[in-house]
Amino acid sequence: MRAIAARRRWSGDAVPVLSLRSDLVAAVFRHELDECVAAAPISEQYPPGKALAVWGQRYREFVETKRGLASALHSGDPAYAALPEYFHAHAVPALGALLENSERAGEIRANVTPVDMLGAISHLCVPFLGSGSDTAMRMVVLLLDGLRYRGGTHS
Repeated sequence: MRAIAARRRWSGDAVPVLSLRSDLVAAVFRHELDECVAAAPISEQYPPGKALAVWGQRYREFVETKRGLASALHSGDPAYAALPEYFHAHAVPALGALLENSERAGEIRANVTPVDMLGAISHLCVPFLGSGSDTAMRMVVLLLDGLRYRGGTHS
């Protein structure tokens, strides 16, 4: 546990008291989600559409590191009970701000919800017939490119 905590940059008194493996998994999940969410202010470094694309790939990386964790997260272990609410409370507003900025700048179509985007990116990360991270990366690019399409009668 100490080795994992060290990799997560927890040290000394900052190391959470983690008595069970599930507590450690939940703490790492929250920590990595916090890092992903903290990357959302990249809108200060890039135009809104580019910021959304960069963060979309950062979120993809977060999701890909969670492969195989779904069964544990849905196991009923009390250590995981608060994670869905924690995820929603942090990831949705972060992506929501990026989407809103991109929409306001006219760089993406209107009415794209953060929940839909988070789910879509997560689903694109599920391996298909031996595909890997490069496939997920390309699919997220394709999804984000599709947000930019506003022509015709498509909604």
